Formats: sequence, structure tokens, C-alpha cells
Amino acid sequence: MAGHSHWAGIKHKKDRVDKLRSKIFSKLSREITVAAKLGDKDPEINPRLRSAIQSARSANMPKDNIQRAIDKSQISGEANYEQIRYEGFGPHQVACIIIALTDNKNRSASSIRTIFQKNGGTLGTQGSASHNFNQQGVIKIPLGEINETQLFDFIIEIGANDCITYKNYYEIHCEKENIYNVKKKLESKVSNFISTDLEWLPINKLKLGKNHYDEVINFLDALEENDDIQKVFSNLEYEV
Repeated sequence: MAGHSHWAGIKHKKDRVDKLRSKIFSKLSREITVAAKLGDKDPEINPRLRSAIQSARSANMPKDNIQRAIDKSQISGEANYEQIRYEGFGPHQVACIIIALTDNKNRSASSIRTIFQKNGGTLGTQGSASHNFNQQGVIKIPLGEINETQLFDFIIEIGANDCITYKNYYEIHCEKENIYNVKKKLESKVSNFISTDLEWLPINKLKLGKNHYDEVINFLDALEENDDIQKVFSNLEYEV
């Protein structure tokens, strides 16, 4: 029985990882399709598509999946997706900004509002939470791609604002209007990117005790699991 229980635990964990992987692929595919639909099908000409493909590769999405997502943009009957920003406050007044890519605004708004309500939060109007954040271009590069000193010297030349070194990657910040110009210049030095995106960075982070922290994490996980939601930003100070 112990062996069976152990296997059941492993299987449950694997099923959860597979489900999460599938959900990530689905969201990345949607972004690729939308980027290809709104611009050129050639990623060399379409910077949004190029960045979406690089993010997909970083997540180990197979080439066939990426190509199918691009091909899907040419199907005339395919749903038209719209990007919508939602704002609100979750449990313990954590400020949140949610970016959805949806073909049904009513469905998305209803499901997101339900997640807020079930977790003791409130979905607000646009502008209700965004004053707690600055929107910036954020480019993430694997640590081994370039020497730290070389990168820091280079980003000053190309107009980036900041570069932060984390355990496994560099995070470069720049003005949102300048993100693809900075990215293009970085491509002369760097081959692999983790992601290139506009992110809402908190001005001041909210630090919570263990019990409250876990409640907020569960709430943010519930948002992340929603199929329409592409990105979730909060001012929670994460435990390292």
C-alpha cells in the first residue's frame, strides 16, 4: 500500500505538472497567433511575434506547436482576441493588474470577478490599482548568455534604464516605447532570451506574514489558472 500511495503521489504531481505545462503552451500559442494575425508572419519583421516565439522556445514548446500557432492566424474563421486590462485588490489589499487575451469580454469579466469575490477581494475599474505600478519594458536573458560586466556596459549604450542580476537570469528594464529597439540591439550580443514583455512593476511592495502570504498566493494561482488570463502582476513581496 505504501508503494501504491507513493506512486499515486508521484502521478498526481506529474499530472499537475503536465496540466500546468499544457496551460502555459495554450497561452503562449494564443499570443503567437494574435501577434501573427496583427502583423507580418515573418518574425524577423514582426518584433511582437519574434518575442512570442522566443518565449515559447524558452518554455520548451515544440517547433510544430509554434508553427501551428502561426498557421492558425491565417484561418479566417478563427476567433478574434482582444487584450483587456483588469485591476483590483485581492485579499489583504494586495494590488493586482491582470492582462487577459479573450474572445469573450463578458465571460472573462465574470470569471475574474468571481475569483476576486471568492478570495475576499474586489475587482475595480481601470485606474483603481495601476497607480501602485510603473509600466516598463522588461527583457529577461539567461545568466550564461553574456558576461555581467559586458552586459552592464552595453545597456548604458542602448538606452536601457536598469539591469538586475538574479540567480538564473538578467532582467533589463527600459521605457515601454523603447522595448523593441533595445531588444533589437541586444540581439547583436545575445542569442537566447527568456522573455520580452511590457510588465507592471510595483512602486512599493506589500510584505505579509506567512498565513496572509499563503492566502494571496492561492488567489494569484487561481487567476493564473484562468484560460483567458495571460499575465498577473501584483505588489506582493515574494518570499525567496
